[in-house]
Amino acid sequence: MLQVRLPEVAYFYGNTAAQIMHIPLPWKLEQDRELHVAAPSPRTAPTGKGIRGHSVRTDDGDVQRWGPLRVASPDRTWCDLAAALTLSQLVAAGDYVIHWRMPLSTPAGLAEAVRRHGSRAGRSRLADALPLLNDRSESPKESQLRVIFVQAGLPGLAVNLPITTTDGYRYRADLAFPERKTIVEYQSRFHDPAANFRADMTRISRLEADGWVVIQVNGDDLNDPEELVRRVIRVLASRPFFE
Repeated sequence: MLQVRLPEVAYFYGNTAAQIMHIPLPWKLEQDRELHVAAPSPRTAPTGKGIRGHSVRTDDGDVQRWGPLRVASPDRTWCDLAAALTLSQLVAAGDYVIHWRMPLSTPAGLAEAVRRHGSRAGRSRLADALPLLNDRSESPKESQLRVIFVQAGLPGLAVNLPITTTDGYRYRADLAFPERKTIVEYQSRFHDPAANFRADMTRISRLEADGWVVIQVNGDDLNDPEELVRRVIRVLASRPFFE
């Protein structure tokens, strides 16, 4: 995909920049094999077979080296993706960019990029996404699930809550409502291997023995967020308050 000669001022942009930096995208954009290439305006947009050219305003710091490649910066790329992503997808991308283990940028860096590029398409979505970002999210689906709960106004939500059971076992709850001792976990197909399944069973049993309830969520649940929220609300309403 990347074996192409570009004009010296051109750089990879949009979906292509996100793919190069492994910023999570929805499946349709992840599979896009058209190369998005930009040139600073007023230069003419690059052209060629398999290339979608863009002529865009480019400020200092908007382009960086990614190995041998010239690529739009993570901050600029996040802003450029706003027009094509839903709010929860945009938050998932932003969470990846600022993730504490290997951050590509910072919340302040993203906020500054929004200030500089916020007049572009997706402006309101960028403004809505900034306060929802969390550098501890461990997966795009977890980020999307968190946004669903925040938008629904569910109170008392904690992210990556450390829990130590009575017997001393230590776990981390992706999303939890500690006052109700309720955990919500996103389960992907990567949890299918037998060893992982058995470990999950033991972990959940230990948590339940200490009074926690675990709600397991999968990709199908994210397709109907309103029903999912109603389900979680029913569970929370059925639980007592815990100190």
